[in-house]
Amino acid sequence: MKLREEFTCPLELVHDMIKGKWKPIILWRLRLGATSLAKLEKDIDGITQKMLLEHLKELMDYGFVEKKTFEGYPLHVEYSLTEKQGYELLEALKIMQHIGIEYLKSQGKEAMLIEKGVVPE
Repeated sequence: MKLREEFTCPLELVHDMIKGKWKPIILWRLRLGATSLAKLEKDIDGITQKMLLEHLKELMDYGFVEKKTFEGYPLHVEYSLTEKQGYELLEALKIMQHIGIEYLKSQGKEAMLIEKGVVPE
């Protein structure tokens, strides 16, 4: 994805970098640590491998995700958040997660959060 040359503010720029259905979810999953493509695909319901690879490439291009390739056979690759930008963005996602949890609780949907394992019983 090509970033615009002109933007209203830096927030608009970051929004463009992580916008879409899957990028925040990929980043949120990577908070658990480095993982393989197959595990990411398994853990993220509904994402196709093509879409996952496309978004991972963009997140790597922006410096949020890194890819480590291990020597040997079979080929093993792991994706993880980058030390600086990846974990910094994770802090913003934690705030967004908290806002989402509080909103759902206020709407009487705490049972759904418990069912999904987001909040303990």
